[in-house]
Amino acid sequence: MKFLDQAKIYLQSGHGGPGCVSFRREKYVEFGGPNGGNGGKGGNVYFVADNRMNTLIDFRYQQHFRAKNGENGKGDNRTGAHGEDCIIRVPVGTQIIDEDKDTILHDFTTEGEEVLFLKGGDGGFGNAHYKSAVNQAPRRSTPGWPGQEAAIWLRLKLIADAGLVGLPNAGKSTFLAACSNATPKIADYPFTTLHPNLGVVKAGDMDFVLADIPGLIEGAHEGHGLGDRFLGHVERTSVLLHLIDCTQDDIVGAYNTIRNELHEYDPRVSDKPEIIALNKADALGDELAEDQRKTLEDAIGKPVLCMSAVSGQNVEKILFQLGHIVTEHKRQLAEEAARAKASEDFDDFDLPEDPHHDDNEDA
Repeated sequence: MKFLDQAKIYLQSGHGGPGCVSFRREKYVEFGGPNGGNGGKGGNVYFVADNRMNTLIDFRYQQHFRAKNGENGKGDNRTGAHGEDCIIRVPVGTQIIDEDKDTILHDFTTEGEEVLFLKGGDGGFGNAHYKSAVNQAPRRSTPGWPGQEAAIWLRLKLIADAGLVGLPNAGKSTFLAACSNATPKIADYPFTTLHPNLGVVKAGDMDFVLADIPGLIEGAHEGHGLGDRFLGHVERTSVLLHLIDCTQDDIVGAYNTIRNELHEYDPRVSDKPEIIALNKADALGDELAEDQRKTLEDAIGKPVLCMSAVSGQNVEKILFQLGHIVTEHKRQLAEEAARAKASEDFDDFDLPEDPHHDDNEDA
């Protein structure tokens, strides 16, 4: 399945059906009168988050979505049928963005989350609605109310626990393939990865989702290379694994390039916990790789690990570090959610009035 993480679609809710002008005319029936029914309500447009979807590719082939119109009112006081709703399923992690591509209208973060996005138009009134003591034979009806229209963007941000970042050819896809069942494309040229890949990683009794995004280069925030549009897929992660090719000459410059691009994209992304690893250590040998590690560690003042995704050196150690950070972050989120729920329950709790309280006590 081809990966697509951005799509523009056009929506329209259903129009309400017009009311009916009708009179009861039956032989041997002494009293007739107006009996035109109201029109049916137009269908709504709903969005539903579906965990079985992981791409927006379906929206490449269908961009227009319309709910059904309400049916006309009928005689004998029959209301027209309501229009059928339009239900649009999107992957968990999808954002609905206004046409200006700046305003986020909704963010789907949980499975089964449902949002009424556009309401259908109400049905018009038939002439029976206007019957009164002073107007017993109205010939008036109203058309249905129009539905709503909107052009929006859908943007998918993958729900991953940990993210892989680095320059092209840093070995990110090789690492993902080595520690999960994912099968990303691997080759010895830059920009092998053209779209994000996900893999489920297991470290001991911990498991988490690892996202590999296309490599960044200097100026990615200005659109150079593949740009920084895929960085949105690591916005929701708990931790970043920064891989650096230890065989290149300027490893400090490589590290600073990625850090700068992360900060230019969003300072909150650059502030995430980070594990730094020099990949391809087997290509240099233990001594040279250790020299490179010390050089980088002294320059940035952060701990650095040597590893090799091909030989498996320190791969398990890094996975356990990632797993512990992810587990701790999930625990903190669960505690915050529990405190928020407890606070809401307390606010909704009404204390009983004191029956012995004297309203005139202060008098």
